[in-house]
Amino acid sequence: MSDVRTVETLKTETLIAEPWDDYALLDSGDGRKLERFGSRVLDRPDGQALWARSQSADAWAAADARFLGGKDEEGQGRWEIVKPHAQGGWPLAYGDVRCEAQLTSFRHVGLFPEQRVHWDFMRDRVGEGFGLLNLFGYTGLASLLPAARGAKVTHVDASKKAIAWARSNQETSGLAAAPVRWICDDAARFVAREVRRGSRYDGIVLDPPKYGRGPKNEIWRLEEQLPGLLGDVRALLDVSSSFMVLTAYATHLSAITLRRLVEDAMDGLGGAISHGEMTIREQGSGRLLPTSLYVRWDRNG
Repeated sequence: MSDVRTVETLKTETLIAEPWDDYALLDSGDGRKLERFGSRVLDRPDGQALWARSQSADAWAAADARFLGGKDEEGQGRWEIVKPHAQGGWPLAYGDVRCEAQLTSFRHVGLFPEQRVHWDFMRDRVGEGFGLLNLFGYTGLASLLPAARGAKVTHVDASKKAIAWARSNQETSGLAAAPVRWICDDAARFVAREVRRGSRYDGIVLDPPKYGRGPKNEIWRLEEQLPGLLGDVRALLDVSSSFMVLTAYATHLSAITLRRLVEDAMDGLGGAISHGEMTIREQGSGRLLPTSLYVRWDRNG
């Protein structure tokens, strides 16, 4: 008798964020990345960039500021201001949305350029009256871009500072009248309440950290709490809902593990599930810098 085994194959996809007017990945390598955010060129650590740099030392020396320390995604450090004009905030834009970039102690600037792939995905799926829930929403671009197209958005983040930053971006974008609910709360606790209320959404986006604390000192650990959160997220979707997008940074979980969790949670909704890596294309060389993992459930996929 022959030993016949069925081998399951899952297609892992690569999503590529291309440069735009206000952002470009200029170079990467030796554990760093050189980026242009609008008028500023920044030198930041990146543990994925283990290859050799393609740009000259002079190109890297021309950075306006560089981040020192905090090599992992959650680690704090400090910015070395190379050029005086790098102090303070500065404007950035994507589509109809304007935002203020700032140098934070976690090396971030208020905008994750790789998320462009999700912004573009949503652009063709949201419209007037579309109900979107954005969990772990940070400074709000994934909320404001749909809001600019008429979507009704509920934005949830545990940080009062992030909520204030997002509301400021709303004003700067000329979207003060857009239907956005800004909610400072623990995402898991908020979703559990929404389930009890019988709420539903047309689309849900979640971008959870590996570790975090809520406004009442709630502890969030991705590996422990993501399965339960996805179960509650499923309860907020129905057969007429459009999509669910999950992004995961700085995790030891694989994209297939995340897909399995989403498959279990979305069972019975139909549609299609895709998974893989999010990347940024380096300007000039065309090299891809991996940034995070993602899973999408798409009604029309």
